[in-house]
Amino acid sequence: MKCVITVFGKDKVGIIAKTCAYLSEVNINILDISQTIVDGYFNMMMIVDISKISKPMEIAAEELKGIGKELGVIVSMQHEDIFNCMHRI
Repeated sequence: MKCVITVFGKDKVGIIAKTCAYLSEVNINILDISQTIVDGYFNMMMIVDISKISKPMEIAAEELKGIGKELGVIVSMQHEDIFNCMHRI
């Protein structure tokens, strides 16, 4: 099963490191990752595989949101199907 994780906010040291360390801890595999910094704002999108996740997806999504708050960025994790429906033109 795939999910989409997005991270957005003012750029600072450790955003990628803390996010990816958490994903490793809960056995989420990154399939694709894209990140940019525009005028000091950090934006990252990841496609991840949660088929071997060690806790419920909803808990992981809340914990990622908490990591985002610690870092001062917005982190969101959505099932791929929901993400696709929300962003369909």
